[in-house]
Parts: sequence; structure tokens; C-alpha cells
Amino acid sequence: MDALTIHEAAETTGWSPRMLRYIESSGLIEARRSPAGYRLYGPEELQRLRTLRELLDERGVTLQEVGFALRLRRDEDLAGAVEAWFEAQPARPADVAADDWLSYEQSKHQRLLEAARPIQLTETR
Repeated sequence: MDALTIHEAAETTGWSPRMLRYIESSGLIEARRSPAGYRLYGPEELQRLRTLRELLDERGVTLQEVGFALRLRRDEDLAGAVEAWFEAQPARPADVAADDWLSYEQSKHQRLLEAARPIQLTETR
């Protein structure tokens, strides 16, 4: 046999089947599929899983961080927006007095939080 099932791969790698599915859904690994649709892990996938574990352990990063790094590599608009955020310098809007800047920013945050509340309620259900 040239490939392992998800349960065999989980036993071999130490990742749980659930984590293997998560890693795949994040785009970090792409398991082949059997004709019946089962995930199959060959030597290439096992090597990627091993080196992923090493990366996490050696660099102290999380799967989410590696997944985000992958998104940055694939999505130029996202990469540009993140880079612009890093380069941007805070600046008071011209129409806001220096003494009012703090309350102006607080008000903007409050409006964002209020707008997000209905979304948060539906996401938790």
C-alpha cells in the first residue's frame, strides 16, 4: 500500500484525525482521495506533517499563524493591506481637534462594537 488512511496517518504522525482534517481545511496539506473519497496520506504528506510539527516546535508558532502566513502568500490584497497597516503612522484627522482625538477614537470603537454585536450573537448559536 502506498498510502495510509487518516486513522493510520494519525497514529503514525501523532496528529489526531480531527487535526489532520483541520490542517487540510487550512490549506497546509492536501491529502489525496481514494475513489470512495477517503483521505490518503503518502510519504509526501507524511513528510509535510513531520516538518510542520518541527516548524511549530522549533519556531514557537501555531497552526493558525502558519495558516495566516499561507494566506499572505496566496492573497496579494491581504498581504498589501497588512503591509500598509504596518507602515501606517497614526494621524489625527484634520477636522478633529487635538483635545477631542481620544473621544473621537473611542466613539469609533463603540460604533464598531455595536455593529458587531448582532453578528456575534448569531455566530455563537
